[in-house]
Amino acid sequence: MLGIALVAAAITTAIAVLIQWLPSSASEEMDRITFTFWFATVICIAIFSLVAAVIVYCVIAFRAQPDDDTDGPPIHGNTRLEVIWTVVPAVLVIAIGIVSAVVLEKNADAGANPLRVKVFAQQFAWRFVYPGNIRSDELVMPLHRHVKFDMTSADVIHSFWIPQMGQKQDVVPGIQTEIVVTPTKTGTYTLICTELCGLGHATMRAPVRVLEEGAFSAWLAKQEASPGGSAGGAAGGGATTGGPTTGGSTTSGGEADELGAKTFASAGCGACHEFKKAGTDAQVGPSLDDLTAAAQKAGESVPDYVRQSIEDPNAVVVAGYQPGVMPQNFKDSLSSEEIDALVSYVGGEEAK
Repeated sequence: MLGIALVAAAITTAIAVLIQWLPSSASEEMDRITFTFWFATVICIAIFSLVAAVIVYCVIAFRAQPDDDTDGPPIHGNTRLEVIWTVVPAVLVIAIGIVSAVVLEKNADAGANPLRVKVFAQQFAWRFVYPGNIRSDELVMPLHRHVKFDMTSADVIHSFWIPQMGQKQDVVPGIQTEIVVTPTKTGTYTLICTELCGLGHATMRAPVRVLEEGAFSAWLAKQEASPGGSAGGAAGGGATTGGPTTGGSTTSGGEADELGAKTFASAGCGACHEFKKAGTDAQVGPSLDDLTAAAQKAGESVPDYVRQSIEDPNAVVVAGYQPGVMPQNFKDSLSSEEIDALVSYVGGEEAK
């Protein structure tokens, strides 16, 4: 029986070790999650090996002969054995529960001075707001610093997950959820939505970078200086926050195009619309490549039609497409400068 148990343990251990079940850790939280995984795995291998050994040994040693049709001998049971196989698993389950509770508590601890980043989720894009109301469609984090994410959704339930960082949390409309990540490795990663949120769910991803503290500070300064980097609109919950808001008239043509392209990406437009200028080919919503006919049908100019579609998307719905799919809060979540730039970017020369 001991030999069978050792063979079973060797096979299951090889499967557990040789296959990479978890992504390589890049955060303190993932390190703790990995420890919990292996703590539970070792216990499971030991129990499986013991049970498999007893079953295989009994099948070999006590099997009935082909011509034996008699009933087996009556057995009262073994109270000591029953107590052992009840108490031992209970102790092991309690141990797993305690370790898991400790890890959950530590993974939720943001420390005394975390970097707070607001996360705004919508079909089918992520936006991030840093201190100073600096907005970005790319998630950038400093190395070895607690980052606390305050998350909300504009429409349906999404889920925030960076595989190498381990932490996962639902982003729910109407409430604010939180999660803490402490990066331990510089590099590039991907933020994935892991809650089925609609037709464009598979495209709801965002680039993630972890930088040294100095490089992160330089990135923040660059974002603040870029067009729309700290405009007044807030990303999240349909609210607005204080801050300087500049109109489209104060932005040069090149800066407007740059901001329009940036807003098109960060607002998730490319996840639903085909637009060759932006290199997107999604079919969830109507194509944006030629809006002249649609604008004429609505009795509006192309710029007015584009603006109305952004600010009140259910006012005119193109035939063949459902109302209520496009987020309803762009008028609040985007600044006036961003909307002007987006109208110019999508509307073409007529909108300039």
